[in-house]
Amino acid sequence: MSAATIFLALQEGAAHFVGSPEGGAVETSVRHGVLWLRLLVETTGAAVICLGIVVASIQFARTLLARRHHDNYNRTRLTLARYLALALEFQLGADILSTAIAPSWDQIGKLGAIAVIRTGLNYFLMREMKQERGETNDEVGTVNDE
Repeated sequence: MSAATIFLALQEGAAHFVGSPEGGAVETSVRHGVLWLRLLVETTGAAVICLGIVVASIQFARTLLARRHHDNYNRTRLTLARYLALALEFQLGADILSTAIAPSWDQIGKLGAIAVIRTGLNYFLMREMKQERGETNDEVGTVNDE
């Protein structure tokens, strides 16, 4: 077999795999790539939630064994809130990826509504985290003053 024959065989194989732009194969490949990327981002968000639950559960178990419950409960809530906020960012990113290939205004509208809800959840979660952090710092300051 000559090098030219091998090259032609590889070229035909690649043409079959990628396809021609006229056939819409490139668009289909991009669409599939975005769908896989979206799945990866959503899976990462779910993994962050699972990790947050594990970390917060361990912290909660330690809290039950400790004597100062109130401070530790707030810290556990803040820990879980941080993981949830990060996971919401990943989920929002996945929604944005979906709009890149959404073929209809109906799907774009639904994804827009989901994005607004998730952004609102993230905003209020971050606000509560700041408030809790401030209260925890105030309580630590009063304990250290005594």
